Amino acid sequence: MIKEGDILPDATFVVPTPDGPAPRKSDQIFANRKVVLIGVPGAFTPTCSMNHLPGYIENAEALKAKGVDEIAVTGVNDVFVMEAWAKATGGEGKVTYLADGSAAFAQAIGAELDLTERGLGIRSKRYSMIVDDGVVKKLIVEPNPGQADETKVDNILSAL
Repeated sequence: MIKEGDILPDATFVVPTPDGPAPRKSDQIFANRKVVLIGVPGAFTPTCSMNHLPGYIENAEALKAKGVDEIAVTGVNDVFVMEAWAKATGGEGKVTYLADGSAAFAQAIGAELDLTERGLGIRSKRYSMIVDDGVVKKLIVEPNPGQADETKVDNILSAL
């Protein structure tokens, strides 16, 4: 798994836009910027939707007041699911939803999680990180993907 002090690998996510799905490269997200990135096992899953992401949406202004340029969430879902999740969570305009549909980014940072036995296939571990100019400054990996205790927004706010 990626560690604090490591540089994020090059990756291409897909993001929903008014003109349809569009690629967004990691350097467009992370270069010369401070970004809070959260990784979730799946959009619309109970813990992700009720316990992990909402705190980041509710505290978007507090995060930005601490110098965060962008708040992003990535999950191993396609861009259409991520777009629907953005609308359902009320996070549009506050959080960027990065589709990692083939788990390429999750695998590149060593965060893949095999939930095949639960019918979910390869997903991402649950994590929260602070990335400054492409370098991981703070990384919190949830020990139990069914919980969002360690990765909650309060722990990221206190680390900023």
